[in-house]
Amino acid sequence: MVSTAAKPYRAAGRFAWHFAKGKLGGDPAFVELLRRGLIPPNSRILDLGCGQGLLAAWLAAADILCSVGNWPREFPPAPKVTSYRGIELMPRDVERAGVILGNRVVVEQGDIRTADFQSADVVVILDVLHYMPFSAQDDVLNRVRRALGPNGTLLLRIGDSAGGWRFHVSNYVDTIVTAVRGHTPGRLHCRPLAQWKRTLEKLGFAVTSVPMSQGTPFANVLLVGKIGNGAAVHV
Repeated sequence: MVSTAAKPYRAAGRFAWHFAKGKLGGDPAFVELLRRGLIPPNSRILDLGCGQGLLAAWLAAADILCSVGNWPREFPPAPKVTSYRGIELMPRDVERAGVILGNRVVVEQGDIRTADFQSADVVVILDVLHYMPFSAQDDVLNRVRRALGPNGTLLLRIGDSAGGWRFHVSNYVDTIVTAVRGHTPGRLHCRPLAQWKRTLEKLGFAVTSVPMSQGTPFANVLLVGKIGNGAAVHV
């Protein structure tokens, strides 16, 4: 599936292609989102800090493989997505996404601290919030809560600052990857897992934490926040 999702990025240049292959093949989050069925079918997805649109390409590849019967039997069916909208700060990533994804999805250049989120069924934030101060994190999460429908889902991956040496490895690698992608590395604003959970619960989310560092030395955790009737999470 990695090759299917990454192949279109050849059209955006060698960096885009190699980055897609490395990220999709080495980051367990992409497989786990599908294996655990964390994206409900027929969802409107809002991907904050979406980069070059890897999640959109991943979901499109999953839909193709599922439709032709080349799909792991132990996985639930690939989710049919009603719409995908990504917001990304870096213009070069937005340009790459446009080359690959075309009119199938919307990827906008913008700062998630000020961008209009509109409405969504699923909001995805993978490894993004720690780049901004705590007050900005809280504001983004408040606006995410307002953007989600009555049975909405938040998929938020964070680095657990109480994760010991794994957390320090995470930050070291994060700094390197940030520089490679053209960002200017700056101070990271991280919280312990317990504090992240309390923050989301105060906003009305029922929160389940799922380890998301399989096969890596990192301290990453996926927080699955559910609202209303969708509050039960089976992981």
